[in-house]
Amino acid sequence: MARLYGIFKEMSATVDEVSRGRCPYKNVKDRCTAAFGCRNQSREGPPRSLPLCVGSDDLDYRSAWMMDGRSS
Repeated sequence: MARLYGIFKEMSATVDEVSRGRCPYKNVKDRCTAAFGCRNQSREGPPRSLPLCVGSDDLDYRSAWMMDGRSS
């Protein structure tokens, strides 16, 4: 159990670090899974498909879905 805890602790630390620069709603195929609008969404592609995330992973994405410091 201690070994498993150590493995998951390291994984969690990595996820925390990555999530600070990568949008949490962007999937592995660069599609946006958010159930709300975001200025980084592109509606190119087949109808009813998830929008393409055109944002950079080098940005802080929180402002994309926050208005006046509050979540939209």
